[in-house]
Amino acid sequence: QVQLVESGGGLVQAGGSLRLSCAVSGRTFGGYAMAWFRQAPGKEREFVGRVTWSGGTTYYADFVKGRFTISRDNAKNTMYLQMNSLKPEDTADYYCAGGRMGRIATNPESYDYWGQGTQVTISS
Repeated sequence: QVQLVESGGGLVQAGGSLRLSCAVSGRTFGGYAMAWFRQAPGKEREFVGRVTWSGGTTYYADFVKGRFTISRDNAKNTMYLQMNSLKPEDTADYYCAGGRMGRIATNPESYDYWGQGTQVTISS
């Protein structure tokens, strides 16, 4: 059984940093891409960025470039989202997801596996 478990969310002040983790178990993800999405109350789920599990190639949404960094540790089967210079508009539930390469990266329907989410709240 594939499991993705996020952790690291919390409450921080604007300008602060958080690092989210996504622990993966139940399968190997060679040939897959792992992504972060977020969903604010009343809004649709939004692509944040992704990393290819094998090669580590990253791709980000424009609104996080220069502030967020995605990485993965294959030995630990864990993906990370380092978030710096956080803004109140970054407040959302953050989800990790896994899906096969070759699909549209920004579309949530491209991903087969999802975590339960971790809440991030940025105070002004």
